[in-house]
Amino acid sequence: MKTFTWQSCLSRDSHATLPTRLTLRQSGTSRASLNPKMGVVRPAASDPSERLSAPLHFALHNPAEGVETSYRGLHPIIRLALPPSTPTSRSPNPDETGRKDPNQTRNGGMEKLDYPRPEKREDASVAMDHSTSLLRLIFLTLGAVLVLLVVRSAFRLPRDIDTTSSSFFDDDSTGCSRFAPWSCRRASGSGTEHRRKTRNPAHESDVPRHPLDPLTVTEINLARELLHAYPLFSSSPSSLLVHSLALDEPEKPVVLRWRKGVDPLPPRRAVAVVRFRGESHVLAVDLSDGNTGGAVTPLPVPASGYPTMTMEEQSTLCFAPFSDPAFNASILGRGVRVSDVACLPISLGWYGPTEEGRRLIKVQCYSAEGTANFYMRPIEGLTVLVDMDTREVVHVSDRGAGIPIPKAENTDYRHHAAQQQAGGFQMKDDVRAPSMEPAASSPGLEVEDGHTVRWGGWELHLKADARAGMVVSRARVRDPVTGQHRDVLYKGAASELFVPYMDPTEAWYFKTYMDAGEYGFGLQAMPLVPLNDCPRHARYLDGVFVAADGRPYVRENMICVFERYAGDVAWRHSESPITGMDIRESRPKVTLVARMAASVANYDYIMDWEFQMDGLIRIKVGLSGILMVKATPYAHMNQVRQNEDMHGTLLSENVIGVIHDHYVTFRLDMDVDGTDNSFVRVEMARQETAPGESPRRSYLKATKHVAQTEKDAQVRLKLYEPAEFHVVNPTKKTRVGNPVGYKVVPAGTAASLLDPEDPPQKRGAFTNNQIWVTPYNESEEWAGGLFVYQSKGEDTLATWSERNRPIENKDLVLWYTLGFHHIPCQEDFPIMPTVSSSFDLKPVNFFESNPVLKQRPTEENDLPVCAAAA
Repeated sequence: MKTFTWQSCLSRDSHATLPTRLTLRQSGTSRASLNPKMGVVRPAASDPSERLSAPLHFALHNPAEGVETSYRGLHPIIRLALPPSTPTSRSPNPDETGRKDPNQTRNGGMEKLDYPRPEKREDASVAMDHSTSLLRLIFLTLGAVLVLLVVRSAFRLPRDIDTTSSSFFDDDSTGCSRFAPWSCRRASGSGTEHRRKTRNPAHESDVPRHPLDPLTVTEINLARELLHAYPLFSSSPSSLLVHSLALDEPEKPVVLRWRKGVDPLPPRRAVAVVRFRGESHVLAVDLSDGNTGGAVTPLPVPASGYPTMTMEEQSTLCFAPFSDPAFNASILGRGVRVSDVACLPISLGWYGPTEEGRRLIKVQCYSAEGTANFYMRPIEGLTVLVDMDTREVVHVSDRGAGIPIPKAENTDYRHHAAQQQAGGFQMKDDVRAPSMEPAASSPGLEVEDGHTVRWGGWELHLKADARAGMVVSRARVRDPVTGQHRDVLYKGAASELFVPYMDPTEAWYFKTYMDAGEYGFGLQAMPLVPLNDCPRHARYLDGVFVAADGRPYVRENMICVFERYAGDVAWRHSESPITGMDIRESRPKVTLVARMAASVANYDYIMDWEFQMDGLIRIKVGLSGILMVKATPYAHMNQVRQNEDMHGTLLSENVIGVIHDHYVTFRLDMDVDGTDNSFVRVEMARQETAPGESPRRSYLKATKHVAQTEKDAQVRLKLYEPAEFHVVNPTKKTRVGNPVGYKVVPAGTAASLLDPEDPPQKRGAFTNNQIWVTPYNESEEWAGGLFVYQSKGEDTLATWSERNRPIENKDLVLWYTLGFHHIPCQEDFPIMPTVSSSFDLKPVNFFESNPVLKQRPTEENDLPVCAAAA
């Protein structure tokens, strides 16, 4: 057994002090070395297999506290880093004989060992002259700075972090935004980071002021205490993992009757989805008794599937392969340094009974050498199957021998890196986009109590949700005639996202993601960047979420709200001179936008809810980020065999962008002037004129059909069978007798072409139609089911609709799926320009006339910042 020691006297910050000595012990004849550039302690060996065969032990020692913590069984590549608010646990001092403390426990699955501390050695050197001392001081200072940089840029070992603690997400020097991507590797050079002072990071003083306000920090802490005291969990609270904890919204009639300042808030209740000793549980937690709380009540658990993964699981499961010798041998056999490996946890769907009974995940890895865009450097064909509960490696599949890892050149998308990259297509100029609009006061925008938004006649409730992302509730618009607000939408949100990749090969067939139900669309939302994600005058809302230990943490600036003027026209008319009237009337279109952006590993989704003063709601989804690519031996299309199916497009040397789809299904609880609504299909068809009736031979006729049941309302869009789709209130009519309503206006969309019996499509059957209509049921919220992970598709929107319930003159929920087919192209490399699609909810006979008729024109003095050209 050999011992090596590294000395340091640096403190990372005020919360934690780094150990002043790192001791490595390894059996055999290997030696250890510190690589200052990578921040890696690496046992060296002449033979790569020697690195893997000898178990490694290391000890963290802090003489200031007189304690030492030792571990064994780690992979021999260690990054030096400690979380600022989660110090590594320490064991009592061992005695001189190295006797093991009987009270020691396991930390992160690694046994804690005690070793005798190395004896302190006295320096036998004589006093040095003044010049030599000064030179040594300079070198020591430079060395300290270098070590500090190394420590700050290194990533954390999962076994060094309490990964169930909310401190994992504290928004300080290791802010939560660095842990939200799936990747288990933190890039050492993150480019320009937008550091903002948190306005109220703890939100500890927040109290609910609206029945739909999300859980507060105080309520989350109370719910955690009640769950820990629940008899089923009280014997071992530390074994309880919280997968979600959210407001159990009051019954809809209660919310509709509630009036601020008149009625007290309805009783508050939370719904918790937890796992305890390998079992899933759904529970209602009564929070109505303030600081003491009330009962915890079990709720039904779905027959198949598992809860959404926690952020801690997503951030740590991909370290599991490094404990497997076969995986390590494959990495080293490809000439990749383990310190350059970045891995992703990939949900595996469901493909038969062999995958039942265990929570499983697949891990695939990339080389991050030379680029932050490691997604463009896949280690092709290497897939590791991992048990999520035990962290055990179940199987390693390596079918990528001989496939090169793509080069790093021209892959880095960061601004400072892109300017330095070499390559034949390097941009010549530093292109600067036109600046966003100047600062504005947005006098019409008001955000009250943190969640209630008022603007341009609209009033709505806005909040962050860990699964859905952004939730819009109680959207009402002011009638210009009566001045009263009228109901349009009770609740709207993204219910599920289905992203199937079109490659059936061994390393790709399972990539059929359900981003909301498997990963949490809101959990993946990143803080928005002022002046780039949102304009200067935007208002921001935070999200308060729950870590696996049940403690709250804050996702800052998750949603922004702002006025937007894009140069569009709300309405206009100019009278021609032949009438003798000189009329030039035009009104600018200014809209309100609520935005969030989620980075689900490589892909970025920009979600906009846009509210117009004419009553229209536009829901838009933008796709950007980085393609998920596969490595290939091909460097040029002339190498590809004729008729060979590459399952994608050759984007660069050795890089194929794989064809895939995106489907975003929205749940829209429509309340058009109340809850008594019907779905009307207005079909347009050609009509022939009778001989001699008209010089015309044909015309278009609109025929209305009121849907009686759910199946009557299922819609697959067809270009040559046009129709409009109205949600009307038959009990409310305009002065001329038309039922008031809103219509769904599809824009560009796509439909799934997968076989309905294909396992991914059975789970994603909610995309079989573009429009579904169901009667309101508060339990039918998630189109893919409550438990999506490894589900079989037994609890989806498609299965609920098989009951074919009556829907005429009922409280209706409309579901709309926005789809994208994506055949990658070279313009998508190395990062994709945003592509967007949308759909509208547009008033149809809802108002008596044009609701923005009385909007006044904009005058020069309304524009104090920019003057019109002379």
